[in-house]
Amino acid sequence: MIALLTAGGVSMIFTLLLTPLFAKTFRRLKLGQFIRADTPTTHVTKRGTPSMGGIVFIVAAIVGYLVGHLVGGDSVSGVGVLTLAMMAGLGLIGFLDDFLKVKRKNSLGLKSGYKILGTVIIAIVFGVTALTYRDANHRAPASTAISFARNLDLDFVVIFGAVAGVIVFIVWVVLITTATTNAVNLADGLDGLAAGSSILAIGSYIFIGFWQSTQSCFSTSIDPDNIYRCYNVSRPLDIAVVAAAIIGALIGFLWWNTSPAQITMGDTGSFGLGGALAALAILSRTELLLVLIGGLFLVVTGQVIVQRIYFKATRGKRIWRASPLHHHFEMKGWAEVTIVVRFWIVTGLFVGAGVGTFYLEWASRVPS
Repeated sequence: MIALLTAGGVSMIFTLLLTPLFAKTFRRLKLGQFIRADTPTTHVTKRGTPSMGGIVFIVAAIVGYLVGHLVGGDSVSGVGVLTLAMMAGLGLIGFLDDFLKVKRKNSLGLKSGYKILGTVIIAIVFGVTALTYRDANHRAPASTAISFARNLDLDFVVIFGAVAGVIVFIVWVVLITTATTNAVNLADGLDGLAAGSSILAIGSYIFIGFWQSTQSCFSTSIDPDNIYRCYNVSRPLDIAVVAAAIIGALIGFLWWNTSPAQITMGDTGSFGLGGALAALAILSRTELLLVLIGGLFLVVTGQVIVQRIYFKATRGKRIWRASPLHHHFEMKGWAEVTIVVRFWIVTGLFVGAGVGTFYLEWASRVPS
């Protein structure tokens, strides 16, 4: 618990105090964002706002996590390192995209093929490491079984065999990582929207990780009557700690990112957050629960897909005035702050449903 509180507090203080310094430095280096021609005209005033702010909270989360363990006297874990490595690795891809936009002085950054390739490589390394690493209880951080609130009976290795099953699992990890990363990236279009929504979504893993630690199959204090409800998750409390470090960093960053933003997270931040969300879901064995926990990101992505399909099928017609969805409401005349707060509310409802479902699954389990 000391590590959890310290990690969150240190990372929040880091971004709260140092984000203005990073913003000033980025502005001096002329690392400002460029605005696409097809976005609402109200965004023209944001041209030149320091970008790449994701660097700040990614570094803050790493610092907070390490200091939390140092103060708590506990060793870092595989789940913590894997989550932060996924976040930093995908953040690096986003950074390259942001940097090229600045260098070329337009909104065209890294080619989509290169971004996908980089995401696939990082997801593969993550998946292989998560299967081969073992903690003190000889548990791997990841499982080859598909999970909802815990592992289901659908195990890739059982279905396809050892070699093919592992390959299918890696493909599964790549799909989750790619989808989540792009979903968060699409939601990053208004000041504070992606940061606030990510705080709520990633924050759910503080509860999930903490609850899994109290109900761990390896806990000495587990009630024998609840052994059929226990979780076979590697270092679940550290899942809560790393989530707290990320949330603390985002809260401090949001102070400066809310409208009118003094700095934006850029693709550096949105890619990093998508990677962190995917890693937390895989390592906590709650992959399919992302449909609820990341519900807002799913809705935004779905709207973009439907809009594009309809646009091509009808040769130029649109269902909504713009996409992603938040730009549609801007075109309808909604104030930016109104859209952001209402999207936060929707995110909160999705997250509440996800966490509630997670707990109800535990409460409804009975001895077989």
